[in-house]
Amino acid sequence: MPQQAYADALVNDLEQALPLVWGRQVRTIFFGGGTPSLLSAQILDDLLCRVRALLPLAYGAEITLEANPGTVEADKFIAFRDAGVNRLSLGIQSFDDVYLKALGRIHDAGEARRAVEIALSTFDNVNLDLMYALPQQNLAHALADIRTAIGFAPQHISAYHLTIEPNTAFHHRPPPLPNDDASSAMQEAIESELAVAGYEHYETSAFAAKNKRCRHNLNYWQFGDYLGIGAGAHSKLSFADHILRQARVKHPSTYLDGVETGQHIESQRTLSRHDLGFEFMMNALRLTEGVPVALFQERTGMPVSAVRAALEMAEKKGLIERDHLHLKPTMLGQRFLNELLQLFLKD
Repeated sequence: MPQQAYADALVNDLEQALPLVWGRQVRTIFFGGGTPSLLSAQILDDLLCRVRALLPLAYGAEITLEANPGTVEADKFIAFRDAGVNRLSLGIQSFDDVYLKALGRIHDAGEARRAVEIALSTFDNVNLDLMYALPQQNLAHALADIRTAIGFAPQHISAYHLTIEPNTAFHHRPPPLPNDDASSAMQEAIESELAVAGYEHYETSAFAAKNKRCRHNLNYWQFGDYLGIGAGAHSKLSFADHILRQARVKHPSTYLDGVETGQHIESQRTLSRHDLGFEFMMNALRLTEGVPVALFQERTGMPVSAVRAALEMAEKKGLIERDHLHLKPTMLGQRFLNELLQLFLKD
């Protein structure tokens, strides 16, 4: 698919969405999904110029680009920076060739290290994505990965537990994975290593140097609004009387055709009262420091009493701590987040 055609479709999509977001200021932009670093720097520069022409972009807005280490070129990264990208997220996954091969990644360990070096020499804000509990991985190898990442001193590290997604090769032919006890030991050890290195554990899988938390993702976790454009993109938009969720069609070619005819929205729904309580908590309770209680009513339009039964049960089980001002998961709640969230599904 020609890059320019897809970029034009993105702008067309944004123009069609303007009535939903008119007057709102854009504080963050995130180029993610697939490998956006395959775009030419000129096309990305043009995209950002066209976004600025259509919507007010805040001064100092966080503009993130996801990149695969196999696509890294020093000159291209400099051009991305000059175009306005000020945060880079590298999908490292592992610094070990054995695990990269097991994950089916296109880059090797050498390319991963080289990509990190180039990124840190080009950008002042770099995130490294890593995974643990990989096929046949042990604690020593998981710690080796995280220590290698810390050694580069990036501003942000994301450490994700490998999850097997439906309709993937792993789902149909599951590889041998560490058991729950081994995975839990890896998680605890990784969190400890990052804390000693000075990284703030502010979300389930996110660790940041001081003042380097990802603003774009914080908006998700605080149940803020966002507009997603592009194939497979999702949006959440609040209005005076309802909150709207949208999803674009996933296949790029179908998306391109759909944008031309205004048929690119695959699904659209207004969140119900029950949806709101669960979705707010599904995001907010990922934050290790929790959120102000007042944010619940601000973001959902409902009093916190709407989820009183679930809050009381979660508190009784030792999964949350709360007072009239603040709500946060306990360490137990962080470890058993799915069990905690299920209480709000029943509310």
